Amino acid sequence: MNTPAPACACGIVLVLLSLLTGPQTTTAQKNDIDIYSLIVDSKVSSRFAHTVITSRVVNRADTMQEATFQMELPKKAFITNFSMIIDGVTYPGNIKEKAAAQQQYSEAVARGESAGLVKATGRKMEQFQVSVSVAPAAKVTFELVYEELLKRHLGLYELLLKVRPQQLVKHLQMDIHIFEPQGISFLETESTFLTNELADALTVSQNKTKAHIRFKPTLSQQQKSPEQQDTVVDGNFIIRYDVNRTLSGGSIQIENGYFVHYFAPEGLPTIPKNVIFVIDKSGSMQGKKIQQTREALIKILDDLSPKDQFNLVSFSGEATQWMPSLMPASAENVEKARSYASGIWAQGGTNINGAMLMAVQLLDKANQEELLPFGSVSLIILLTDGDPTVGETNPKNIQKNVQDAIDGQYSLFCLGFGFDVSYAFLEKLALDNGGLARRIYEDSDSALQLQDFYQEVANPLLTAVAFEYPSNTVEEVTQDNFQLLFKGSEMVVAGKLRDQGPDVLTAKVNGHLLMQNITFQTEAKVAEQEKEFQSPKYIFHNFMERLWAYLTIQQLLEKIVSASDAEKQALETRALGLSLNYSFVTPLTSMVITKPEGQEESQVAEKPVENGSGSADSWLANRGGFGRQVYDMSPVLMGADFGPSLESAPAGPDGVFYDMDLRITEITMTAPPPGTSPAVPAPIQAPSVILPLPGQSVDQLCVDIKHSQGPMNLLSDPDQGVEVTGQYEMEKAQFSWIEVTFKNLQLQVRASPEHVVVTRNRRNSVYKWKETLFSVMPGLKMTMDEAGLLLLSSPDRVTIGLLFWDGPGQGLRLLLRDTDRFSSHVSGTLGQFYQDLLWEPPAADDDSKRTLSVQGHDHSATRELKLDYQEKAPGTEISCWSVEL
Repeated sequence: MNTPAPACACGIVLVLLSLLTGPQTTTAQKNDIDIYSLIVDSKVSSRFAHTVITSRVVNRADTMQEATFQMELPKKAFITNFSMIIDGVTYPGNIKEKAAAQQQYSEAVARGESAGLVKATGRKMEQFQVSVSVAPAAKVTFELVYEELLKRHLGLYELLLKVRPQQLVKHLQMDIHIFEPQGISFLETESTFLTNELADALTVSQNKTKAHIRFKPTLSQQQKSPEQQDTVVDGNFIIRYDVNRTLSGGSIQIENGYFVHYFAPEGLPTIPKNVIFVIDKSGSMQGKKIQQTREALIKILDDLSPKDQFNLVSFSGEATQWMPSLMPASAENVEKARSYASGIWAQGGTNINGAMLMAVQLLDKANQEELLPFGSVSLIILLTDGDPTVGETNPKNIQKNVQDAIDGQYSLFCLGFGFDVSYAFLEKLALDNGGLARRIYEDSDSALQLQDFYQEVANPLLTAVAFEYPSNTVEEVTQDNFQLLFKGSEMVVAGKLRDQGPDVLTAKVNGHLLMQNITFQTEAKVAEQEKEFQSPKYIFHNFMERLWAYLTIQQLLEKIVSASDAEKQALETRALGLSLNYSFVTPLTSMVITKPEGQEESQVAEKPVENGSGSADSWLANRGGFGRQVYDMSPVLMGADFGPSLESAPAGPDGVFYDMDLRITEITMTAPPPGTSPAVPAPIQAPSVILPLPGQSVDQLCVDIKHSQGPMNLLSDPDQGVEVTGQYEMEKAQFSWIEVTFKNLQLQVRASPEHVVVTRNRRNSVYKWKETLFSVMPGLKMTMDEAGLLLLSSPDRVTIGLLFWDGPGQGLRLLLRDTDRFSSHVSGTLGQFYQDLLWEPPAADDDSKRTLSVQGHDHSATRELKLDYQEKAPGTEISCWSVEL
């Protein structure tokens, strides 16, 4: 760390209260504060990410200006340092106990200041912001450091960075170094701002255990256009990856006297489950929420395994069970449950207590009657959008009633829909009963959020998992007993090696699999492991010790939520001590930042939490703490150009309008003869599909779908490993959905008028139309431009495009490029036109008609004017041979 500023130079203090946040930048008045350098450096070592953002600015004005450093970082990250260097003097951040900052906090509140340094900015990120006054020609360097342990979610780790410089930057560079001793099995990059023009600025290099991703655009590459000085660099940059793993005791890694043990064995069978879905149908769920819940529930029911058992409990003022007992997930029972789910309507109050006890009773009854298969897993999944209003309404009483009823036998998972529900109540309810809570955000993809959560818990692999290490070799081990291991997740245990420890660290992992106990064994040679982490390019000092501290603090904060009053103090004391020792800004600590003397009054920041509570502040609020949710309500200034137009001109008498320049224009209208109507030509429409036909006498074919029942097989090419299906709505004359499946990649892309959903290995990613996208993964590149054209391409494969066309005849459209790459085995409603085609000559009496023969079937083709949707809306008119199917 740089040398601190002298005490006399520090007159103003900023306090960072329980802060957590990912990357943005420095802003100010345009052309005054110039960001001449922005560097994001992230080192990921064995899943532990250490990210440093450095922004350098200069005031090019001849007056004092305010520079604002604004960054976004993941909610699960802990800030470890922030500093400013102003005129060669360093103003560091110092981590203190939160109580020590209470006076500054109270003074700021008394001045009417909001806790604006940290704000919630979406589902995964929080925003950190600091402002400082900068003298003319003076330079300031801002540096922010944060750390996080990447969690495996549905088979992948994700590093999310956000970059928003809001101006062109002379030296803009992002470097991500990944080192995984197990070996990197999969790596992909995704960005919401990258374009094909910017692709050259991105380089990805990878070997067996290391990867380096660099993004370094030139000034011209950052420009939106040669005429515009605005930057295109504005949005998310995401790296996803996974590591090699086997059916073993996992991977033990050792560095500088600390170890971490990762456990996610491959090849285990899925344990059958008994699941009760408890669905809120109170009045507050009316409208889109209940519609999305029904949609998600129907899809989830389809995903049940035939070995599973299930039941549904819906509740408002009273709770109702679908069936009197658990039902096998047979095709017949699932179909009956789908019908029941589709008939759930919202009205009435919210009786959470009654519904939860009914769900537990269903499992207890099955257990008593010995109907739960031996070794199976029992889960309760609660979805609600509000607080209890009927029956028992005291949250503490409900929590106690449910915990007493479950008695450690089943796992409870709670989903809070929207922000009207007490998240702290649901979180404690879940953690008390071996589960977890999750926020479901109200958006167009809420149904997919519900489905994604279910996929996380859909495939239990082991129960009662316990890690064992020789007691004379390790100490201060993190949580080493876990109730459930799910497919696609990972268990992580860390600890410290004792002095004069062994040359080899051994470990056992015990668990229950179906009807048997199972033990995994593994070992690690200490000297060899230490040697693995000697490369300074990929590793930061003592990272494994910091990983151990980070994991310990996170687990302590979680324990505090469900701990008794007698236990909380000891847990708080230990978490606070670790936070201070390792300089983590957590819900128990604050960062105090000094500013130059004479600057404006101090600012105060606090960590945003879920609904005023959350994993650490749920107990803090009850202790008179000052946690609360902070939302970014920054105004958005919209520019408008009000030019003269006929519509806005003041009307005068006799069909005369006065335009904005006070010129007079006379409008002459001729009425049609009496009894007749003016002929209105039918508007030219875009066809259902345009098929390029390279090498044919006709270079493209327009296809209009006039007959459709159910899903259609549009294209299928087994040699290409691609299949395109779709559902065409005759009433609306448009596709309701189109799905592209890449069988070799186990990936589906499903487009609807609302959004695009990419599914890989049970994991859904949702993209809205016209939000730019650039994603590169092994075997496929996905891009979307501002016009909403999504292209799916890879070498030697046909390029498939999906578009939500908003020109005349709007709706989903399919585009095809490089169709000469189709194999001779292509088939389908559209694929047939890439087999042998035979065009008959135009009819002698009407050259706008001819016959097209495809595989022995004749189609009448007509030359018509159509709109080419392959161009941007409103499209261009083309003369196209058209057929109807």
